[in-house]
Amino acid sequence: MEELVQFELTKEFVDRFQQALDERDQAFITESLQGVKAADISALLYEFNSEESKYVLDLLPVEIQAEIIIDLDTDTRVKFLKIYQSAELTRIVNTLHSDDVADILNEQPVKTREEVLSGLDAELRTQVTELLRYEENVAGGLMAKELIKVRDHWTVVQCIDEVRKQAENVDKFYAVYVVDDNDFLVGRVSLKDLVLSDARKVVSDLCEKDIVTVETYFSDLEVADIMRKYDLESVPVINVRGQLVGRITIDDVVDVITEQAEEDRQLMTGISVDIEEDDSVWRNTRARLPWLLIGIVGGLMNAKFMGLFEAELARITAIAFFTPLIQATGGNVGIQSSSVIVQSLANPGFVYDGLWQRLVKVFLVAILNGLFLSTLVYGANVLLFSEYRLSMVVSIALISVVIFASFIGTITPLILNRFGFNPALASGPFITTTNDLLGLTIYFLTVHLLL
Repeated sequence: MEELVQFELTKEFVDRFQQALDERDQAFITESLQGVKAADISALLYEFNSEESKYVLDLLPVEIQAEIIIDLDTDTRVKFLKIYQSAELTRIVNTLHSDDVADILNEQPVKTREEVLSGLDAELRTQVTELLRYEENVAGGLMAKELIKVRDHWTVVQCIDEVRKQAENVDKFYAVYVVDDNDFLVGRVSLKDLVLSDARKVVSDLCEKDIVTVETYFSDLEVADIMRKYDLESVPVINVRGQLVGRITIDDVVDVITEQAEEDRQLMTGISVDIEEDDSVWRNTRARLPWLLIGIVGGLMNAKFMGLFEAELARITAIAFFTPLIQATGGNVGIQSSSVIVQSLANPGFVYDGLWQRLVKVFLVAILNGLFLSTLVYGANVLLFSEYRLSMVVSIALISVVIFASFIGTITPLILNRFGFNPALASGPFITTTNDLLGLTIYFLTVHLLL
């Protein structure tokens, strides 16, 4: 077995590797990558262009090439595989599992897809063709066809023999699925039970029948939630009739969770579409502009609203000093509240399990925070400005802003989630702009009424 080496990507190594590529020094390249994990090689190849990366891959075993290509992010892989001929791509994907092949082919032009499909091994071609019928973001598109299954009427010794045969095509398996003669899922049995049980026993007497399953039409996020909730390493996929058609493993779900977290992070920072660092200037601009425009509209509304209180500002100019304080506090409180709710919504039971108790808790936290902050601001204003009445007005406005901003930050993601929108929208510029307007409204109305 080849020993894996510790790999460190340094500037000196990248420069030396670039020199080897320029000189087409095959000996240095193959020796440097001997025993290095595919993921580390992928990280290295991001430093070079597509032609150079392909030159490196062509020097490696085809199985390693396949692992590296799968490890690339989707946008990079699409660009990279454009320089491959269909025959080259076919040779590589023939070593992959059906779900990975389907993912790659879904990214290719129709002509390339058909040419690669025609060159696949017969069994793999059948499996991939079936997977291509499903959308990428459902369980059917996420699953792999490779699994180990046995018949419910077989004895333990028959099952063990069959497991040995089927294991040749399955790299990792966490359970053996039990089906009847029509492939309807009966349950699953652990390898431990198979090995330790009486060889004459029928497997249906050993299998666990009450198991978690997903159907082919379940969304990828539903699958991720189910596997996370029940702490599963793999989950069987059944069709609407209850027949076993595939399985989804934890590594596929990790990709889904990672992609969702990245999408939420970009939404929370005001980026409306998925972008990468090396995307075009126009795509980056188009992704950032919508929420910046919303911020501009909010700023103009703020200015217009402040104009309504021009008389108060002219008479007591000191009230203008505290508008940044009110706006910043309201925005921060709103983002904190919405972020907590967005995180809680990752638990499907949150909306139904103790929702009102949670809202009351949020309200109590807002009151305590508001009292502390308003008391602090009151004391600081008295010391700095010696304006007892103005200090009291600012403190009253501040505690009101904290309470209302907390309410808006809590309720907005719940409303968005209720109507099918991503609640992460509520944790970015949207909630900040809303709370800026809310804070100014409360502040100037308080000034108008009390001063």
